[in-house]
Amino acid sequence: MTHLAVPISAAGFDEALCQIREAVAAGAAMLELRTDYLEALSPSLVAKLLAEIRSTSASRQPAVIVTCRDKNQGGARDYPEELRLDVLCAAVTAGADFIDVEYSSFARQANRKKVSEALSNNPEARLILSAHDFKGSFSDIAGLCGEIESSYPGAVPKLVYNANHINDCFEAFDLLHQGDGERIVFCMGQAGLISRIIAKKLGGFVTFASLDQASATAPGQLTIEQSRELYRYDSINSDTELYGVIGSPVGHSLSPAIHNACFEHAGMNKLYLPLLVEGGKADFEQFVNSVASRAWLDFRGLSVTIPHKQNALDYVRENGGFIEPLAQRIGAVNTLLLSEHGRIRAYNTDYAGALDAITGAMNIAKKDLKGLSVAVVGAGGVARAIVAALSDIGADITVYNRTLSKAQRLAAEFACGFDGLDGLSRLDAKLLINCTSVGMHPKPDESPVPKECIRKGMVVFDTVYNPAETLLLRQARRAGAKTIDGVSMFVNQAMTQFRLFTGRAGDAELMREIIHDSLFGQVR
Repeated sequence: MTHLAVPISAAGFDEALCQIREAVAAGAAMLELRTDYLEALSPSLVAKLLAEIRSTSASRQPAVIVTCRDKNQGGARDYPEELRLDVLCAAVTAGADFIDVEYSSFARQANRKKVSEALSNNPEARLILSAHDFKGSFSDIAGLCGEIESSYPGAVPKLVYNANHINDCFEAFDLLHQGDGERIVFCMGQAGLISRIIAKKLGGFVTFASLDQASATAPGQLTIEQSRELYRYDSINSDTELYGVIGSPVGHSLSPAIHNACFEHAGMNKLYLPLLVEGGKADFEQFVNSVASRAWLDFRGLSVTIPHKQNALDYVRENGGFIEPLAQRIGAVNTLLLSEHGRIRAYNTDYAGALDAITGAMNIAKKDLKGLSVAVVGAGGVARAIVAALSDIGADITVYNRTLSKAQRLAAEFACGFDGLDGLSRLDAKLLINCTSVGMHPKPDESPVPKECIRKGMVVFDTVYNPAETLLLRQARRAGAKTIDGVSMFVNQAMTQFRLFTGRAGDAELMREIIHDSLFGQVR
């Protein structure tokens, strides 16, 4: 069983009580009293807090971990070691279920004796021995874990390190997978976020989620609402199949929200995660290799977005996987399916998703796009799919891109025109399509096209969906142009992905409601 612990990081007694009540009301079955956050810390103050928790009227009292972290190990205040140990020993006497002691401190004989004596007087209390590295992974995490486990009978090792890249997480996954006892292992930072969720699938003893963003006690820590609602924490088990979106950035992506909602609606034991894969082709390949070589992780499908759509195609081609002919011709992939045996299949769902969004918004048939003058801004994976689709129909396309050589290469493949971004000043197109990430959250005040280039009578389509109305679309609307937001394309391609992932149709209306709720704060 994996416990979801909510840290209590208040500075004062009354504030701590408020946080405790909120956590219990939110369904927390375990609390972590981060006593190093308390002002005027004393053993009696901590004992008083524990007494208040034990007197709560909740039908099921939460288990309590008492932690007094060393400043060098991420502690909030620089309390002396003697006081920190006194607090932890007092917590044992006051009825704490667990105390968390830094292994580096416990390794000193006098401290070991002090803690051991306190625990011997309350056999119900247990010891967590922790080690943290805020710079990167441990030099020998397996060796350190074994050393901790052998240092005190029944101790739970807690090994937490900063993931500088998502590929750093696999050491943590391996340690949990190989262990046959209780272990707390995960990674900090945005790149390590998924390790906090996957810990439950792999049987980690505890993972942590804060009450809210403001009360988080470590980088990359999710809130309890995100854990339970967005990532379906309560339904995760060892058989849960994993999916996710690979990209950089991915924090803005609503793919986890819509796919997880559809999984839940369909009663499927599947979970969709944000997979922040920074860097280039080598980093992408290392990540997919790491996933594919660990069948026990049960990754079954991956969405692929900026900047890895061409990297995904190259990877599958170089590793002898299946590539649908359409994706092969487009030269970009946005969907990968992984078999239990590591074989990978590649697809592109952007092509049809974009065409349907354009024709639906313009209320025309696909054949009506023939001969239409189209300006495509960008030359990446999304642009490739859209240029291929419009080229097949016979549209008159010009590709505009910051790097002229990339625009030239794409134009040569699909027999269309090309120009640099400065050529937008001479823009004469009926349909303008932004295929770049410019204007995407968290930089919504940027536009890829000068507003002077937009004229009345144009149709302006922005493939960015977060925010739904980008600066480009606002400027287009003010100029009297017809606008198409990226939500329709996003839902269209996601519906096709969901069918590829599951063999079943998704719920388009549910997806739209989730997107609307996320972007506008209310359900349509």
